[in-house]
Amino acid sequence: MRHKTDWFALLAGLLFIGIGVRYLLRPQPDTLVMGLLLVFGLGFAGLVGVMARTMRRR
Repeated sequence: MRHKTDWFALLAGLLFIGIGVRYLLRPQPDTLVMGLLLVFGLGFAGLVGVMARTMRRR
């Protein structure tokens, strides 16, 4: 049985992996920039997730 891709979970996971790699490469990044990146990245992932769910129902 195949299941549909959860785009929000996929993009949010990639975002957190990217942030983790960023902290490993340079231990002291700007926290304001990283916080904004996290908020906007999760917002974008949520938007993509909602759009994918809407398209799937059609």
